[in-house]
Amino acid sequence: MIALSITRQGKDTRMRSRQINIKGQSELMKKLSLLLLPHKYAACQFHPDKHIPYWALIGDFVSLTRTHTELSIVCQQDNVPDDIKAERGWRCLQVQGAFDFSVAGVQASLTIPLAEADISVLAIATYATTYLLIKEEDIERASQVLKQAGHYIER
Repeated sequence: MIALSITRQGKDTRMRSRQINIKGQSELMKKLSLLLLPHKYAACQFHPDKHIPYWALIGDFVSLTRTHTELSIVCQQDNVPDDIKAERGWRCLQVQGAFDFSVAGVQASLTIPLAEADISVLAIATYATTYLLIKEEDIERASQVLKQAGHYIER
């Protein structure tokens, strides 16, 4: 259950609260099996016209996203040169199994318990599955939170 507060401006200021029941709250959502990938990862940011560097494509997990404002690359941290703008120190949990596009709540079943524990994530969805990047200093606590939510973590 999420409570929303709406402030209305007018002759007098009023506060209304409304509760929204999210279908499939975290405790009711699908229980998943996750694999902790063995490497550390970095999220790099480049100008949108930049060519994809060869070192970014080496490794077991690479994600490339190009928009009109940036090129973002998530790749193995060991491959990233020191002079590259990057957020380093991420670990990656891979959701095991493939999901049909009609399956709802996969990311929510993972991210809601983590958000409630004040653990931020970088979620990346692929055609077949979902990956969660979690800062290395939070990975043990995140694993415990996900286990408590009914998920299984394989190392």
